[in-house]
Amino acid sequence: MKTSRLFWKFFIILWLAQFATALGVGVLIWTHRHEDRPRLHEFREAPGGPEASPPHQPPVPPRSILPPLMPVAVGSVVSLLFAWWLAGYFARPIRTLHEAFEAEANGKLDTRIGTRMGSGQNELVALGQDFDRMAERLQQLVESQRRLLHDVSHELRSPLARLQAAADLLQQQPERAQEFIERIQRDTGRIDTLVGELLTLARLDAGTTDGLDESVDFGEIVADVIDDASLEAAAKACSITTDADDPLFVRGNRELLHRALENVVRNAVQYTAHSSNIDVFAHTLGGRLVVAVGDRGPGVPEGDLEAMFEPFCRGSAHTPSGYGLGLAIARRVILTHHGRITAANRPDGGLLVTIDLPAAK
Repeated sequence: MKTSRLFWKFFIILWLAQFATALGVGVLIWTHRHEDRPRLHEFREAPGGPEASPPHQPPVPPRSILPPLMPVAVGSVVSLLFAWWLAGYFARPIRTLHEAFEAEANGKLDTRIGTRMGSGQNELVALGQDFDRMAERLQQLVESQRRLLHDVSHELRSPLARLQAAADLLQQQPERAQEFIERIQRDTGRIDTLVGELLTLARLDAGTTDGLDESVDFGEIVADVIDDASLEAAAKACSITTDADDPLFVRGNRELLHRALENVVRNAVQYTAHSSNIDVFAHTLGGRLVVAVGDRGPGVPEGDLEAMFEPFCRGSAHTPSGYGLGLAIARRVILTHHGRITAANRPDGGLLVTIDLPAAK
């Protein structure tokens, strides 16, 4: 296996540090061993005579260089092996991470590190786990964008085909011009609505929305939305019951919050049973604003309760109107305001969508 430059940097620095330590220890031991060797006695001047050295003084043997080299050699071998192991311990996971990033950059979004960063609990293993989470999220986002592009092209194909057909028929049958013009206006309106919702969704995903720190009376939003939705509900002989605190203040963008609640309520009106009731609750609980919208419709399969907030997702009993973007926009708006939106089937039938937002202090 090819060793990287980082490996050799680790290896050389660690080995030099340990070699210097072993050398210092060897010299220190050697020095201390020779401190107790016999020394020359000082010459003493005898009375009336010249200086003389004490008799029978043993000669001082020359110092050998071999003793300090023994611990240095042993320490060098041990430090060599230890430095090699430690450098590999650090360089191997980093090399694995580099290869994984390179694979991701080349479009292999299913690349995962798994246990190749090692086992146990340490920073390197945690780094590998973070990479896997990042790669999984990136793969989900790219696949979501691909699905969105596919769905957009599919949704645009039908009205564009109708526009082409209407234009051809208008040329062939000019006496029916008014009919074909109305059809063209209707389809161009649907395309305009679709493009507008897609732009809203894109701005929310990009985080380019402004005015998210305004003081907003959510009670007024509830009243306005219910007032508008009541007209659509009356067409199905349905009624809307409201139970809301007053006041209900949050911080955010009023227009976006209005659109989010409107999409949820209109979705309930669209799917609720004929001559049924829609319940809207809005209360402040523990510093949170909780809004719940319940209908009496067919509900949603348990496995689709999360997917229903994805773009272009429509229930099995959906009507031709709409593109399945309303709840997706609602979720993006609520997430932008640091809130949560969830859906659950009601025990007595129907769907309950709950919005949870931080209340203004």
